[in-house]
Amino acid sequence: MNIKDLYIEFFKKRGHKQIPSAPVIPENDPSVLFNTAGMQPLIPYLMGAKHPYGTRLVDYQKCIRTNDLDSVGDTTHHTFFEMLGNWSLGDYFKKESLAWSFEFLTKDLNIPVEKLAVTVFAGNDAIAEDTESIEIWKSLGIPEEKIARTKNDNFWIAGETGPCGPDSEIFYFSSDDEIPKTFDPEDERYVEIWNNVFMQYEKHQDGSFTDLPKKNVDTGMGLERIAAVLENVKDNYQSSVWKDIIAKISEIANLPYEGHEKSMRIIADHLRTSVFIAADNSGIKPSNTDQGYILRRLIRRAIRHAKKLNIDIASDWDKQIAQLIIDKYQKYYQELKDNNQVVLDVLTNEKIRFNRTLEKGLREFEKITTKLENNFLDKDLAFKLYDTYGFPIELTEELASEKNIKVDIEGFKEKFKAHQELSRAGASAKFKGGLAGDGEMETKYHTATHLLNAALKVVVDKNVHQKGSNITSERMRFDFSCDHKLSDEEKQKTEELVNKWIKEALPVTVQEMPKEEALKTGAECMFIEKYPDIVTVYSIGDVSKELCGGPHVKNTSELGTFKIKKEEASSAGVRRIKAVLIDD
Repeated sequence: MNIKDLYIEFFKKRGHKQIPSAPVIPENDPSVLFNTAGMQPLIPYLMGAKHPYGTRLVDYQKCIRTNDLDSVGDTTHHTFFEMLGNWSLGDYFKKESLAWSFEFLTKDLNIPVEKLAVTVFAGNDAIAEDTESIEIWKSLGIPEEKIARTKNDNFWIAGETGPCGPDSEIFYFSSDDEIPKTFDPEDERYVEIWNNVFMQYEKHQDGSFTDLPKKNVDTGMGLERIAAVLENVKDNYQSSVWKDIIAKISEIANLPYEGHEKSMRIIADHLRTSVFIAADNSGIKPSNTDQGYILRRLIRRAIRHAKKLNIDIASDWDKQIAQLIIDKYQKYYQELKDNNQVVLDVLTNEKIRFNRTLEKGLREFEKITTKLENNFLDKDLAFKLYDTYGFPIELTEELASEKNIKVDIEGFKEKFKAHQELSRAGASAKFKGGLAGDGEMETKYHTATHLLNAALKVVVDKNVHQKGSNITSERMRFDFSCDHKLSDEEKQKTEELVNKWIKEALPVTVQEMPKEEALKTGAECMFIEKYPDIVTVYSIGDVSKELCGGPHVKNTSELGTFKIKKEEASSAGVRRIKAVLIDD
């Protein structure tokens, strides 16, 4: 049995219900492009909403983090990873959580106790030291000298205010050196493998803390990291998670892993992440914005490194690797099986586009370099090649050196850094609000997406389905399946129908029922695989019935007037409507 299955079975035996992995593209969450942690899809329930599966939950969650994208190529960084997590929603607390973590690591995974060490919250002016966790660890067999107390690294809060509390991180001594008697959290030979977060306080605007009436536990353990630990490999890409993918790349390139590690790691990581993004039921395609931009960047970076390995780019090398990844993971993630061909088509189409861009870029490079003075390529020209033609600075430098041309590398790096900061600032502004955005306007917009979805089925086509949404307090954005640009008449009729339902003051009702029963009644949902066996169904009069986690208004009369501001293409076969609600 593999680690994932062992983990799920361990917690199921202790009263936990397994919940399906949420999609990698968050639904109705404008704060992030991707689900970045196992707890992220569960935030509404950690904030107090009732989970249909009860109070003890366990899962493995698909996660994507792109903040370290440029670091991929070393031994530890990945853009896609699987997070193992278990939760208590107002049920058990520190004693059970720490004891079960310790038992799973030492009994089920057979990790020697002497190789483990932990950190706990040292306390500060507002909150006392977490002596409870310290005593529990001692009772389990962790000696005092292996328990480190920290102020800054062992307290969790999502934002400035809200549920928060101390956490306790578990570390593994990954070196063959003699294990030190005393644990130093700064010792890089120790690797963090698990984190147990205890949400026991609420922080208020004035900076004060009060005890939460219901205390929650949120834990997370990275599968890739624990696999490397158990298999005693210093290079994550040599663990069983990656070995077959690396072997396939090595076979295609007809080159050994040794000496070509960086390019092979990048190809393995980026194609695995691309497979999961392209297979997501939200229908993301490579583009120059949002998730589509990340997907494009990943595929193109993989292609560049395949060229470095002298792989024939025109061959089906990418499909071979992608198919291996699909076959490896489809037992756990149904969408990989369902969207197998979609993934392969995305890779092929993007490869064709990039090769065209690359040819244009090479022509532009020739044109630029024939007019240079003093054989010097300045930062602006180097950045133009990067920004317009997708040339990484390494490629520009390589081509330039063949012509004895010097490139302003430092100037390019400064310009690139300024570009990154501008992009981050734009993204922060664009995606502000996020998971905490369950205010009055977000709630209204959330309800309005249901009405818009229902109206499009009447006006455009009964087979229209939601493909994604993005809600802030200022507006709503709604993506839906559609093969044509909406006519002015279609937009007007859609808008009129939504406003008709608003004026009819339709009640919004909620029911809990088995998933199969909900689907038989005609309830629609965006990602069927993410929903548990017992689901929450929201109905708006007789016009809309959807599986959803909320929040919603009680009556459509609360919404105001619905106004479509823009209708445009989102990706192939997907259209996008931007709309606002105006107070009457």
